[in-house]
This record gives sequence, structure tokens and C-alpha cells, in this order.
Amino acid sequence: MIRAHLTIDPHFTVGPINRRLFGSFVEHLGRCVYDGIYEPGHPTADENGFRRDVVDLVKELGVSTIRYPGGNFVSGYRWEDGIGPRDQRPRRLDLAWHSTETNQIGLDEFATWLEGVGSELMYAVNLGTRGVLEALDVLEYANLESGTYWADRRVANGRPEPHNIRMWCLGNEMDGPWQLGHSTPEAYAQLAATTAAAMRQIDPGLELVVCGSSSAQMETFGEWERVVLEKTYDCVDYISCHAYYEPEGDDFGSFLASGVNMDRFIDAVIATADSVKAVLRSDKTMNISFDEWNVWYQSRYQEVERITDVQTWPVAPRLLEDSYSVLDAVVFGSLLISLIRHADRVTAASLAQLVNVIAPIMTEPGGQAWRQTTFYPFSLTSKLARATALELKLDSPTYDTARYGEVPLVDAVATHDDGGTTIFAVNRSLTDEVTLEIDTRALGEVESAQATSLFDDDIHAANTLARQDRVVPRPNGSARIGDGTVTVTLPPVSWTVLTLG
Repeated sequence: MIRAHLTIDPHFTVGPINRRLFGSFVEHLGRCVYDGIYEPGHPTADENGFRRDVVDLVKELGVSTIRYPGGNFVSGYRWEDGIGPRDQRPRRLDLAWHSTETNQIGLDEFATWLEGVGSELMYAVNLGTRGVLEALDVLEYANLESGTYWADRRVANGRPEPHNIRMWCLGNEMDGPWQLGHSTPEAYAQLAATTAAAMRQIDPGLELVVCGSSSAQMETFGEWERVVLEKTYDCVDYISCHAYYEPEGDDFGSFLASGVNMDRFIDAVIATADSVKAVLRSDKTMNISFDEWNVWYQSRYQEVERITDVQTWPVAPRLLEDSYSVLDAVVFGSLLISLIRHADRVTAASLAQLVNVIAPIMTEPGGQAWRQTTFYPFSLTSKLARATALELKLDSPTYDTARYGEVPLVDAVATHDDGGTTIFAVNRSLTDEVTLEIDTRALGEVESAQATSLFDDDIHAANTLARQDRVVPRPNGSARIGDGTVTVTLPPVSWTVLTLG
């Protein structure tokens, strides 16, 4: 029997868990908005055309904030196209995804939908093809009560109360050559700093996110963060991180260790931010908004066909609709562990995306909505992660990977409040179960231990429209309470949540 050992002491903490850690992302991409959250002809549609079955699943998922409207889409977006009478809104070409945007959903409609699901809006402004003035206009429209041009336009459009958006992203992936208006770090830093200063003249209390590099694999990574932060450090609150993971061929061992890469990525950004803090002699600590993360099979994605006749660009085509397996869900759960482990600095995060597009929720037009395998680690973690992330001592056997070297076979994180302790753990072994022994003496007497695991004999099993409950979490009856210890058996390729009362 393979064993790993975990020591928990509530006196050693990482930091409080910000609820924004459990955010998501809705972009005007594929069927995320149209045929996803919005389908007026659907049997469950409400008076605004939003699917009630999707609303119910989003509530169950436990999403705190939602980043909108992009993503790559935002760098070509004219926000004012999406306000006012719908029959007067222009149709536009979306150059990011070679689609036609109808603008039937815009800021007001999306804010209405968010009120129904109980989530906070995190809004991204276009710093790709637009700039400071447009950012000020949409801020005025969204947050001022009345008495100015754009605020009065909102009131006239049927929204008398301001949206009061607190968190704003200053563009998206501005170092990416695929991005409309992509930039050098120096040019972007100047634009972001100018935009941030201008927005704060309207509302000094805004929370602003400056773009980090598009990924840790970019040649610009590291130097981009340094240059951008040196110019914007005093006028923003977050720097963004983006990361997506997929296996390379059949190298599932490395894929299961993706959380190791996320840990190193976060640590590198923290080190850069703290270096800039020291150089600037600042008293402020820069936090991270990990506002795009997921498992995404980019190798399956073929570049959108360059259709010569733009008149034929489709509305809401099926794009990036990955089907997620047990293996994907375990990796997904391990990424959540990495985010919680850095709760002192990663204080906001957005799962990309929410519906249909690399998403935990899938829909069929006129038909059903269902949960992908990745739905469950997110919903259970959002529900059960308690007030404070703990600093743990984990002793685990290791294994060799082609991409990340020697990594622990078991990874885990714990959260705690006065009501109890919750442990989230993954077993990365493809073949063997692992007994996790937890030293709980510092917690006092443990009276209950309940475990739930996500696993399957077929690690490639997935949920589909025809078999929506093929993969679901199962009660794990192996948890045992001993004298100052709790043990639980982790199946091969599994994600487990253990609650101690």
C-alpha cells in the first residue's frame, strides 16, 4: 500500500479565501452567450430570453464573479453597440473568432442575468482598438446615477439604478500577436496607466486589473510583467495570469502534474511583483487575478477558417466545445488546489469559460443543459472551501514526469474555520490507490469525517447529452478516525474532498 502523510495545524495559515477565487468568464465566443445563457425560444426561457435551466446550474456551480465580455473578443468590441433598443443595434464582424455579432446581449442584459444568478460583474474594457475615452464612457454609463450623457442614456434604456461595477480589466492579453491592437510592454503600460488614472478620477475606489503576459510560455513572460508593473504599480490592484493545460499525446503523468506548473507560474509572477515593489519602495502588495484558467485541448482547435465572404460569417458557431473526461476533471481539481494554496496573493480567479465554450455547463438548442465532469470539483470546492487556507506539511511519494521532473504523487490543500476543516486532495497515480494519513491532533477531537471522490475505472469516461450522469462524485466510505489521525483512501486518478467536523 502506498502512503502519504499530511499534517494540519490551524495556527499556520496562508491567508483568507476571497470568494472571488471562484469566479468564471463569459465571452462573446461560440455558443457561450447565444444558445448558452440566452435562447429566447427555449422552453425554459424567462421574459428576458435567458434559459432558466442554465441559471439553475450556474447557481449550483457557485460562481462568485463573472468576467465579461472577453477575452479576445473585447479588443474589437464597441460596447455602445450593445445598448438601447435591440432592433436598432448593429450587426458587427467579430474578427477574433470570425463570427457575426448580433449585439442582442450587451452590458444591461448581462447585468440583469447576473442579478438572477447572484454573481458579481467583472468588466473588461477595450484597450486593443480603442482607449481611454471609451473606458471613461462605459464607466460613466455603468456606474454614475444620472445627470451626465451616458448615465442618462442608461436610465433612458430602462436601467435607472447604476450597475456599480467594482472590478475592471484594462484590456486582454495585450502581448499576444493574435490580439487586435497587441502591443509592446512599454506602449501598453503607458496606455493602461493613463486609463487607470482617468477612471480613478471618476471613482477612486475602483479595483483595476492590468494585463500580465498571455501565458508563462510567451517569450515576453517575466519581462512584460516587470515593465508593465513598473509603470502601473501605484494605479492598479491586480496583475492578471492566464494558463490552460492539456496532455501531450499519451503523457498523462505530466498532464496530471499540471498544478505544479501553475504553482511555479504564480510564484514567478509574485517574485516579479515583489521585486518591483522593492524597487519602487512601495507599501502596497500587488495581488493576482488569475482570470483565465482551465483544461483546454488547444491541439484540437483548428484556426477559424478565413472565409473570404464576410457575409457568410456565422452567428454563434460551435467553437471550442471540449468534452471533459475524468482525467480532465482530476487535473481541473488540482488547479483549484493550486489557486487555494496561493490564497494570500491570488484573490480573484475566473474559470474560462462558463457555458458551452471549454465549459463545465453544456446546452443543446431547444434541449437540455447538463454538467460536465469539471462541474463537480468546482461546485464542491466553491461550496466547501472554508474561511482560511492552511499551510500544510505534506509528505508524499514522488514520480518522474517528462515535463516537470519529479513531482509528488499526492497533492492537497486544506481550509478551516470554527465549524471544521476541509481537505481537497488528488492522487496522480495512474495505477495505484494511496492511503492518505492526516495528523489532526492540532485540530482537537475530530468527531466526523466524510469523503467524496471523483474517479472511474475508465479515466476517459465523460458526460454527454445522451449520458449526462455517466460520471458523478461518489461517497468514499474509506475515511476512518483514529487517535489523533484520520485516514482516507484515494483511488487512482482521483479528486477527493474530505470534511472533518
